[in-house]
Amino acid sequence: MNNKLYDHLIFELSHPGRIGYSLPHNAIPHHALPSDVCRDKPAELPECDEMTVVRHYTNHSGNNFGVDNGFYPLGSCTMKYNPKINEEIASLPSFTHIHPLQPKQTVKGCEEVTTALRHLLSSLTGMYDFTLKPCAGAHGELTGLMIIRAYHESRGDMKRVKVIVPDSAHGTNPASAAVCGLQVVEVKSLADGTVDIDDLRSKLDDTVAAMMMTNPNTLGLFEHNIVEIVKLVHDCGGLMYYDGANLNPLLGICRPGDMGFDVMHINLHKTFSTPHGGGGPGSGPVGVRKGLEPFFPMVNPFHGNFLVEVRALTYILSLGKENIKHVGPLSTLNATYIRHQLKDAYELPIQSLSKHEFVFNGLKDKSTGVTTLDVAKRLLDFGFHAPTIYFPLLFHEAMMIEPTENESKETLDHFIDVMHQIAREAKETPDVVKTAPHNTPISRVDDVLAARHPVLTFKGEN
Repeated sequence: MNNKLYDHLIFELSHPGRIGYSLPHNAIPHHALPSDVCRDKPAELPECDEMTVVRHYTNHSGNNFGVDNGFYPLGSCTMKYNPKINEEIASLPSFTHIHPLQPKQTVKGCEEVTTALRHLLSSLTGMYDFTLKPCAGAHGELTGLMIIRAYHESRGDMKRVKVIVPDSAHGTNPASAAVCGLQVVEVKSLADGTVDIDDLRSKLDDTVAAMMMTNPNTLGLFEHNIVEIVKLVHDCGGLMYYDGANLNPLLGICRPGDMGFDVMHINLHKTFSTPHGGGGPGSGPVGVRKGLEPFFPMVNPFHGNFLVEVRALTYILSLGKENIKHVGPLSTLNATYIRHQLKDAYELPIQSLSKHEFVFNGLKDKSTGVTTLDVAKRLLDFGFHAPTIYFPLLFHEAMMIEPTENESKETLDHFIDVMHQIAREAKETPDVVKTAPHNTPISRVDDVLAARHPVLTFKGEN
């Protein structure tokens, strides 16, 4: 493994007795801690001077990759640029110096933020009202399904325990249904990537609680039969749940509520620009049609991830009605441009017009054994984050690309040129691609070994 840019671990820089802090004399009387909470021996902490510590972490921060560093074309994950005005507003002391348990009358400004955001989200999606409490997209899914289950149970309809999920769905959909105690029923996709209406009909009965859908779906395809799908589910007494992961291309163009969806969640950290790498922060507000708002569950005693909500509101207000309607068309335009420019070198399994993201099935020429993983690793050498790979599971060598509406044509052209170069390398010098990356802080690792035998401590002890 190549660690050339990781000169030292902080423990390796440690020298006994070296410190980087100076604390004032403690005037508080000494009180001995109970023996059962004391360590048997001192903690093994590094001992370094301040400059060494600052340089160490500064150098490590330069090895991180984020949307501020370069192009981040993750499909479905929507790593959209976070405008710096969002950070400025979310950093105001009026928002950061509050406590969730302080008296309600002292946080009227924060209440105004959440109320305004709820109303704007309702306007943008066609829903009647939103709860901001869910702290992530999957948390929002679970909340929405709890609402649906509570609705059916309030009517004494206890047998509705099935949730229909397309085979192209995000993995969180069936997982959320299972956590909610519901049974998952999979519906097949047609060759064009959309829901098989005939297969759906065969699975609709009076035990169906809901159908979960993403539209556009995970292949970036708009479900053109959505009106018929909604009618079929409603006619059998079920509700329609909209997974908001792919809301970007619809923003300002059409609304899930107008399509007939009853419940939905929004990934604020995707569609409304909060960075969410490394597992957070997230926010998954849930919206409902009129009549379902009494079933909002208490999934969180507070108002969700409040500063994510501040960023989302800032983003919406910064764009305004005049510009938010361009988000969907521009995200679709950018994705369509990349798709068209690369389809000569990469296999495009579905030819239908895609929206904000699309899926290749690896290289067209697979004779040299260069895989989607190899292409993704090679992209790192050119300063690009890899796209989503091996998802959706419909294609063996899936490569899902989503540029978002924020990227310039120059960035897209550079990415297209690099992807073409990698395709040429796969033919002419395949080992260069198969052994990539070559100039990153850590070269290619054994993924299986890393997963089965992770080294989680500095000393390498299990």
